[in-house]
Amino acid sequence: MEVNVSFLGILAEVTQTTFKVYRDIKSIEELKLIVTDDFPQIAHYKFRISVNLKIVSNECVLNNCDEIAFLPPFEGG
Repeated sequence: MEVNVSFLGILAEVTQTTFKVYRDIKSIEELKLIVTDDFPQIAHYKFRISVNLKIVSNECVLNNCDEIAFLPPFEGG
């Protein structure tokens, strides 16, 4: 199984990438642990995670080819 992960805004600066592919990840909780291992400095930032354009919780189960985004805090109207 493979998922595509995008890092937006300040998180792209922190990770020094906007995109990364991860394999054999089954949940958001597992993905967050691996991303924190890859990019320890991301732990100092608040962010939300979306899967296929929907904000999700840590318990979200992932499927092959899911599009995941790490979203920094944002404001809007």
